[in-house]
Amino acid sequence: MKVLAGDIGGTNARLAVYEVELAHHGELAAETFPSRQYSSLADIVAGFMKAHGLECQRACFGVPGPVVGGRAQTTNLPWLVDASKLATAAGVEAVALINDLQAQAFGIAALAHEDFVVLNPGSSAAAGNSALISAGTGLGQAGLYWDGRAHHPFACEGGHASFAPRGELQIALLEYLARRYGHVSWERLVSGPGLANIYDFLLEYRGSESPVWFAEETQATGDAAPVITRAALEGRSELCVETLDLFVEFFGAEAGNLALKIMATGGLYVGGGIAPRIVDWLKRGLFMEAFVAKGRMRSLLEAIPVRVIINKSTALLGAARYAVTLGAES
Repeated sequence: MKVLAGDIGGTNARLAVYEVELAHHGELAAETFPSRQYSSLADIVAGFMKAHGLECQRACFGVPGPVVGGRAQTTNLPWLVDASKLATAAGVEAVALINDLQAQAFGIAALAHEDFVVLNPGSSAAAGNSALISAGTGLGQAGLYWDGRAHHPFACEGGHASFAPRGELQIALLEYLARRYGHVSWERLVSGPGLANIYDFLLEYRGSESPVWFAEETQATGDAAPVITRAALEGRSELCVETLDLFVEFFGAEAGNLALKIMATGGLYVGGGIAPRIVDWLKRGLFMEAFVAKGRMRSLLEAIPVRVIINKSTALLGAARYAVTLGAES
């Protein structure tokens, strides 16, 4: 069976066609598109299918935002995505539209040992629900309900829950972002734009000035987040180091919140585009210390395995698995 899978993000839309036989997924074609250069996902899909000349039986797309009745208003894109229009664009009868984190969660079962980096081994007897948190253009979250035999992924929008500061500096950060956005969610901090928000705040809070090279590199890329990350990893800027430290602390804190809410005793997975690039920084301890710092629940969280997903095709594999194993609804 040939299936079309889509991993749609605020920055990139990735499409792939897989030949699926039992548990094996053979990639026949794949392409990445800059999301904001297109007026709709249907346009991308139609162009991709025409260019590669492949006919598929089913399709599934993971999109950023809540999916209701086969439609989704994407969170970080000006798109209204409609499953029926995607079916026409893809030339298939059966199409499923699911949340992008739900697609990632479905992909976890298709991964191998080498697709993970372990931050916390946890208990050898770990079992039960699992959870997934992914930072990229936005902050996505999902749960994986354990029925005693298998995990069943489900979507949520926990990244938009209210940020909870700890200590004087974080309270000042909340007040700074509240003036800018009104409601301050975890996504305003744990995401690519979140890195820029933290950096801007620290410039003001510390009374510092951004160096000339920072402005030049940001202008060249059009995105401050990779500049901040690169400068921190290279040790070029104390302010960038402090920014990345705070980002990692917030990432760990909200991952711990998610693990408690889902009761993710079976494991917490860290996905998205940012984590693989800073995995050595995540291993330094700030992430896990913030993850377990939940008072009387510390011992529960210490027993939870925590792994970073480093396979970039996880959401595509998950979308393919969803289309095949669960079927698709038009």
